[in-house]
This record gives sequence, structure tokens and C-alpha cells, in this order.
Amino acid sequence: MKKKVTTALPFAALFSAVMLIFAFVSLAFSKVLFYIEFIIAIAGIIACLIVYLKYAKYIRTMVKTMVTRTKGVDKKYLERFGFPVATVGSEKEILWYNSEFAKYFCKDVQVHGVPVSAILGGREVEELCGSKGCDIEMGDTKFTAYANPLDRGYVLYFFDDTELKNIEREYYDSRQSLALVVLDNVDAFKDDEEDELTRIVVEVESTLNKWAVEYNGLYRKLGTGRYMIIFEERDLKRIVENKFDILSKIREISAGDTGATISIGIGRGESSLRKSQASAKRALDMALGRGGDQVAILCGGDFQFFGGKSTGIEQHSRVRVRVIAKSIMDAIADCDKVMVMGHKFSDLDCMGSAIGLYGGITGAFAKDTYIVVDYETSMAKSLIDNYKIHCKDGVFISSKEAISMVSEKTLLIIVDTQSESRIESKALLDACQQIIVIDHHRMSVDHLNNTLVFFHEPNASSASEMCVELLDNMPDVNLKKAEAEALLSGIILDTKNFVINSGARTFEAAAYLKKHGADTVSVRQLFADSIDIYRNKYQLVSTAKIYKKSAIVIAEENMKDIRLIASKAADELLGLKGVNASFVIFRADENTVNISARSYGKRNVQIIMEKLGGGGHHSMAAAQIKDMSFEAVMRKLVEAIDSEID
Repeated sequence: MKKKVTTALPFAALFSAVMLIFAFVSLAFSKVLFYIEFIIAIAGIIACLIVYLKYAKYIRTMVKTMVTRTKGVDKKYLERFGFPVATVGSEKEILWYNSEFAKYFCKDVQVHGVPVSAILGGREVEELCGSKGCDIEMGDTKFTAYANPLDRGYVLYFFDDTELKNIEREYYDSRQSLALVVLDNVDAFKDDEEDELTRIVVEVESTLNKWAVEYNGLYRKLGTGRYMIIFEERDLKRIVENKFDILSKIREISAGDTGATISIGIGRGESSLRKSQASAKRALDMALGRGGDQVAILCGGDFQFFGGKSTGIEQHSRVRVRVIAKSIMDAIADCDKVMVMGHKFSDLDCMGSAIGLYGGITGAFAKDTYIVVDYETSMAKSLIDNYKIHCKDGVFISSKEAISMVSEKTLLIIVDTQSESRIESKALLDACQQIIVIDHHRMSVDHLNNTLVFFHEPNASSASEMCVELLDNMPDVNLKKAEAEALLSGIILDTKNFVINSGARTFEAAAYLKKHGADTVSVRQLFADSIDIYRNKYQLVSTAKIYKKSAIVIAEENMKDIRLIASKAADELLGLKGVNASFVIFRADENTVNISARSYGKRNVQIIMEKLGGGGHHSMAAAQIKDMSFEAVMRKLVEAIDSEID
């Protein structure tokens, strides 16, 4: 029985009655008109009667079927049920319901013939047929609804389990999450007077304590610059909604030009406080590995991040570098050969690091060493070609050649990346049992585990700078001129000619390379563009659009070496007045759109790219988006920029 027909039945009956009255009125004027109106009225009444009888029969059939399916229980017993019961027809409309149903769902309004989805909050009746039923709320009362399918329709049962669900909600809302808090730059204040350091620490602790009290947290100090806070889930939800405003409050505490920052790791949703503490430790390591001044929440194996907008404070421990260098030397001494590999579409920093390590290892250990690279996709062809000319060939091999040479004692050193999805060859990674990682990018969720050494410095300017520090702590290292220039080219690339991310460590590394013969004029030649690349770069720059101090370009035209051109165009766009971030959107292949992002440090482009599934560094990041048009990618980028600014 169609709902439209049954709903229109009263109106059709009223129309027929009015037509019959008009027929008798018309009799005084015209018999012909009387007969026409009379016939129409009688036909309408007969049609309404037929529909009504069929609908009544339909209801009786449904109720009878329902009663049969409940093994002889008749309507009066269904009426006496202490919980709401209703029958639904094959068209999913309500046919009958008991008084309990009327009490909770009808509110003194007849709902016969009303679609059951209106009662179920938009859900379909099929969702109720499973063994778990479906949760329905009517005001303060919570039901679990079940449906029993019939030959032609359903019987619905609603069980009031408000108390149980309230207990369940209270259980989850009262679950405790543990937060570990670290004052990131406590070492930066140690150079100040002792009274100033004490003032900073006291202000930070007072602010943290007030924040914990505001959200009903249990605050404890673990040591100088280290704290623990326990929150209930209901309060942690409020903190997340406020996007951890504690980060900005702590940044307001400063000594001179240096503002205090904290990192927070939270273990959420664990079954015990001990497990929550372990998750909080992992989350804190992730937050610190991403540069600090942010919050990392680990819940169910997934990370959620907040903050991270400021540039990390340079913290350098020569002792740590010396210890790591010793560990790497021990690993090299015990292996039979060394493979050095970077990331896909390797750049000057990636290849410069690899070449520098090659020179140091072969000079100090006389070990068979190879650099694994895909020459065709590399963006550092000029550096590779230059090294082949000035040194020797046979250094650079493909991943297939490398895999065929791997043994149980082969050492794989990965430079300028830590992400399993970005390495040059996943197959080579799987083939090697001994792995060392050297990277300066912020910690990624899919970073490599089970490594012999994980040398990670998110505040370093480049991987080349980190490699220089390692080589400086290795005896008998005598870099060749081409190797020193390769490392210097990597530093220059990632610092944009020593403009960004350039600390004392950076200039010390440059001085070390200068002592080993690096010539800045020769290095500059590695950055030289062909006339086609130069022309295409400025063609992209000329189409830039400015949005909230961000320069955005869409490279719709297919260009050779588009990856290299896009990165150079993104660097060039930072020279525009009022621009503090740049984004170049280009198509890598038929199914993938890439974004190359740059900044001079005032904006954290890594956060923006992470919202699009990418990552990178504070001032240099990228993202790859599958199966999406330029217009759709542009909309997602604008949304990410808006959310980052907000």
C-alpha cells in the first residue's frame, strides 16, 4: 500500500462529498451538469471506499501475520507489554503501536501511516534487524531498538536501558589519560642568570598548575622542567576542543627574546594508567622529534597533533654527536659493505649527504661503499654528474643492483628521510638487517623502527649538516674537494643560502667544509638552471595568486622536470612582497597531484602539508594527493591554510 495513496484518502473523500453537494446545487440550473458532477462524486466515493477496504485488509493481514509470528500472542497481550512495541508495513510505515510506544514516541499525535524512519531519527528499519539493534534517544530516555522481520513488514521492540547507557557513558567519560609535559628550552635559559631561570620555571609551573585545576587534572612535578598531569576523558575532550591553548599561554612567558615552550605527550583511551604512561612517553618522543612546542596524543595506535607553529630552539650536544659517531663507526667496522640511500626524487641535500658519507667511509674504513639512487628521477643530476667527473664512476648504483649485492652483514645508511613511504627502495630496506637513519625532518608517524642508530635532529638545518658533524668526530677522515662541495650544496639548498634554519652549527659545518676545499663558486654552479628550466620557472611565478600572505601557483601545463621547476618556483615566490609561504601545485602523473611548499620560517608549512597527507620540515614540505583534480586540491589547500591561520 503506497503511503501517498493512503495519505490522500481523506482529501479524496472530502472532494467527493463536496462534488456531490455541488451536483444537487447544479440540478436547479442544468441536468447535464448535475449528471456529470453526480457521476464524478459517486465514482470518487466508490474509489475511496475500495482504497479504504484494501488498506483495512492490509492492516488486518499485517497484524495477523505479526500475531502468528509471535506464536499465538494476540493484540491485547502486545498491548500489555511493559515496553514500546510497533508494527511496520512493507512500505515501512507504522501500522499499529501499543500505549507504551504512544507514551514515548507519539506525544498525543497519531502516527499511523507515518514512515518509521521519522521515529528512528532517519535510520532505516533494516538497521534494527541485527543482533545489536540500534540506539534510539527520545529526550532523556535511551532505548535499544530491535526489529523482527515478517513476511510483509516488521515488528519493532524498544527496550529502555537508560540507566545502563548512563553508566556506560560515565565509565568512558571518567577514563583517565596521562599527560607528560616537558619544558623544551630549559637549556636555553641556563645561560641567563640563575634568578631569571628560576623565574621562568616558576611561571611555567604556576601556569601548568592553573591549567590542570581548570580541567580537574591531577598535577605533579617530576623534576626540573618535567611534569605529569592526569585528566579524565570528559575534561580532555574540552581541552581538545580548545586546541590546547596552554601552548600559547606558555609562549607568553619569556626572558628577553626567548619565549618558553612546552611539549606534551598524552596516552589516551588505554585500559590502565600504566599503559597510558607508556603511550604518553611515545607521544612525547614524537612531539619532541617534531621540534617541540606541540602536543601529540596517541590513541589506539593513531597520533593526533596540536601546535608546532614555532621554530624549534637549537639544542646541540657535542657529546651526543660523538657517541652516535662512535656507534656508527662500530657498525661500519663490523659490516662487509655499506649502502647509502636517500629518499625518492633525491635533491642536493640528500645526494650531498650520501656523497659526503661515501667519502668519509671509504677514506677511513676502506669498505666497499655504494650510493643507491634512481638517476632518472633524481633532482640532483648536476651533483651526481659532477662527482662522476671529478672522482670516479661506479659509486652510484640502482636499487636492483644493490639488492643483488646484499648479505647478512650489509649495512644500510638512510639519509635525509625517516619515512618508510619516502625511501628510494622499500625492497632494499626489507633486504637489509642492519639500518642506520640520519635525518633532520620532523618526526613522522611512519618513521623507521628497529634501527641500529636513529640520528634525528629536527632543529638541524639539513642532513648534510648532520653528516658533517659525524665526519668531524670520525678519525682519519679527509674529504675530497668534490665531496666537501656536495655537502655544502646540501646545506645551501635547505638554508636557502644561509637565510633560514641557520644556527651556529650550520656555520661551523660550512667552515669545516671550507677547510676541506669547498669552493662556493663551484657549489653555485650546481644550482645553475638551463634556459628551459629558467623560463618555465618564471612562467609559473607570473601566474601566482596571493591568498592570506600565501603565494599559490597551479602548473596546469605539462613541463619537463616539473618537480625541479616547481621547487625552484616555490623558492622564488618567497621573494614577493608580503608573502611568507608559497605553494606550487603540479601533476606528477595521471593520478597524482603534488604540492611543493616553502616558507622563510614565519609559517610552518609542514603543518599545512600534514593536513593534506604530506609532511616535511618547518620551512620545506610537500604532499601527494591521489585521484583529485587541480580545483579540488586547491580547495583543500585553502581550507588547510585557513585552519592553520585560525
